[in-house]
Amino acid sequence: MAEQIATDPTLAQQLAAFAEKSYTDGVPAEVAASVRQRVLDVVGLCVAAHRLPTSAGAVAFVLEQGGNGQATGVGVAEPLPAAQAAFLNGVLAHSLDYDDTHLPSVLHPSASVVPAALAAAEAGGATGEQTVAAIAVGLEIAVRLGMAGYDAELGNSVFFEHGQHATSITGAMGASVAAALLLGTGAEGVANALGITASFAAGIIEANRTGGTVKRLHCGWAAHSAVTAAQLVKHGFTGPPTVLEGRFGFFEAFLRDQVDLAQVTDGLGTEWAVPGIFFKPYPANHFTHAAVDAGRALRARGVDLERIERIELRVPTAVVRTIGEPIEGKRAPETGYQAQFSGPYAVVAGLIGGSGLGVGLSDYTDELATDPFRRSLMARVDVTGDARCDEIFPMQFPAVVTIRTDDGQDRTEEVLVNRGGPQNPLSDAELTVKFQENVAGRLDDDATRRVQDSVLHLDRTDDVAAVLAPLRRFTSAG
Repeated sequence: MAEQIATDPTLAQQLAAFAEKSYTDGVPAEVAASVRQRVLDVVGLCVAAHRLPTSAGAVAFVLEQGGNGQATGVGVAEPLPAAQAAFLNGVLAHSLDYDDTHLPSVLHPSASVVPAALAAAEAGGATGEQTVAAIAVGLEIAVRLGMAGYDAELGNSVFFEHGQHATSITGAMGASVAAALLLGTGAEGVANALGITASFAAGIIEANRTGGTVKRLHCGWAAHSAVTAAQLVKHGFTGPPTVLEGRFGFFEAFLRDQVDLAQVTDGLGTEWAVPGIFFKPYPANHFTHAAVDAGRALRARGVDLERIERIELRVPTAVVRTIGEPIEGKRAPETGYQAQFSGPYAVVAGLIGGSGLGVGLSDYTDELATDPFRRSLMARVDVTGDARCDEIFPMQFPAVVTIRTDDGQDRTEEVLVNRGGPQNPLSDAELTVKFQENVAGRLDDDATRRVQDSVLHLDRTDDVAAVLAPLRRFTSAG
C-alpha cells in the first residue's frame, strides 16, 4: 500500500478552519459589538436607498424572478428567495455611497457581507449569535483578501489599478463564507463555497469615470453570488482546494504577481480587522469627509460666510483627481450625486451645516447642489495636493482648509483623522442618529425603535426573521 503524503492545508482550507472555529467558539466581544453596529448601519441604508430610481428597478427585478420565500428584502412585503433578498439588500446598502470603508484597502465590506449573511440566516434558521459570528468572519476574510492586493509602495490597491472593484470581488468571497456557515456546511463546505464564489466574483469600476449606475449593483451581485455558492455547496458542488493561491486561481486571475499572502494569514484568529473598519458619518465619497469636518469646525469658530474671499482645500495628492478635478465641474455640481464627489461642496456643506451627524442625506440634493449661494461659495474653493496629507494617506483621508476673509485674515482647520474610524469612533448613540435619519418617513417610531433595539442586541435573539420583519413594510413613500 502506497504511503500517503501529508500536505499543508491550502489557503482556502486555512480560512475555512478559522471560520468554523470562530463560528463555533464565538468572536471577541469588541468584534461582536462592531458587527451589531454594522448591521444597524446597513439596514438603515437599505431603507434610505429606496428614494433612488435604481432601487425601484432592483425591486422590480427580484419580484420578476419568483421563487420560494425564504428571507427579507427591505421594502418588499413578502419573503424572497434567499439569493434574491441578498441581491436586493446588497444593491440598496451600497447605492448611497454611505456604507462603511476599510483603509487602506478602500473596501466597503459590510454592503456585501451583511445582506448575504442576513438572508442565509433566515433561510437556514440560524440564531442572532450565529449570525453575528458569521458576519464577523465574512468581514474579516473580505478585508484580508482585499489587503492581499494592497501595494504599500504604490499606496493603492492593485485591484483598482487593474480596473477591478475590490469591494464586490473580495466582498463576494467573504460573504460566501458567512453564508456557508449559516447554512450549516461546516469547514469543508466553507472552503468549497470560496472555490465556487471565485468563479462568480466580479466588478469593474469604469462607471466611476464615465458614468452609469451599474456600480450600485456590485454589492448586490456579490451577496447574491455568495448565497448562491453556499446553496450549491449544499447540493453537492465543490470548488478547487487551491482556489486562492493556485496557478490559475483567484490571486493569479486578479492580481498576477502583485499579491501579499501574509495579509491573508498573519494573525488570523487573534488580530481582527473588523473593529477598525471606518463608518461613514456623511453620505458622500469618503475622500470628502475631512473637508466636511474642517468646514464644520470653521463654522463653530464663527466664520462669517458673507465675508469669505477664498477657500483653499488641501488634501492628499492622489485624492485631488477624485474630488477636485476638473475644478470647474467640482465647483458647480449639477446633481446631489455629483456633489457627493465634490471637495468644494463638502467644505461648503460643512460651513453651512445640516442634518444627521452634521451633514446628512437631506444636504445632498439636486436643489442644494445648484443653490446659488452654495455655488457662489464653491466658486471660491481651490483644491490642491498637500505633502503632509500625503504622508498620512491612505491610512486616513485628511484635509486642511484655510479660509481668507475680506479683512485679510486667514483661519485654518486641520482634520488629520477621519471621524468614524478607530481613532475617532462613532458611538451607538451617533449611529442611532444616522439610522433614524435614514429610516425617517418610511418606518414609524415604533418600528424604528424595535429595529434599532433588536439589531443592537442581535446576538440575544433566536429569530432573525422577527428582527427584520418591520423592514418589509414602509409607512409611506418617504
